[in-house]
Amino acid sequence: MKRLVIVEDQTAIREMLVEILRLDANYQLVGESGDGQNAQALILEVKPDLLVLDAKLPGLNGVDLLRRISKKLPEMRVLVFSGHENPVLIREMLEAGAHGFVEKTAGLFEFKKGLETVANGGTYFGPAVAALLRNVVANPSASNTADFLTDREREILQLVAESHSTREIAAKLGISIKTVDNHRTNLMRKLNLHDVASLTRYALEVGLIEPKKSV
Repeated sequence: MKRLVIVEDQTAIREMLVEILRLDANYQLVGESGDGQNAQALILEVKPDLLVLDAKLPGLNGVDLLRRISKKLPEMRVLVFSGHENPVLIREMLEAGAHGFVEKTAGLFEFKKGLETVANGGTYFGPAVAALLRNVVANPSASNTADFLTDREREILQLVAESHSTREIAAKLGISIKTVDNHRTNLMRKLNLHDVASLTRYALEVGLIEPKKSV
């Protein structure tokens, strides 16, 4: 029986996955979270065999969360289950330590098939993700990334794009307001962007945040 943690910020989807996997004798649910920061502490505490991870999470996105924990838990198997897939995001998740990536539009059959494959030591990609990966192989120039940003710059870019103030970012990351301002200045210089709206658009393009839903 594989010990499993689910990290998904959409409550309805997380609860649905919990109910489905609780009925499966192959898995033992040992934790769930809808927030990247809380998930980090949970995962390092319970040390699961298997992690189901959404790519887009508030505060700390799935890529950066996985980067922080994968080296500490090298035996943990990771399946990304995301409603957002693009070549940049897929590549970054795989480089961070994911073993599979299934798009939410593929449905629960693909999810369960992917989870079983990853849990048993294999790799698995949903049909849309597999098609994107084939396109990247055929057109390498299509895969532009934000790799030249530091981890801290990526964190601050995400928080800026999520509309957090400089003071809120400093408090959340445990650094000074001046340090946040310096990182923001470096971000704008590296990206040749000069306002928050431009940074937000860039964060959307590279998969650090998801579009806000209209009401």
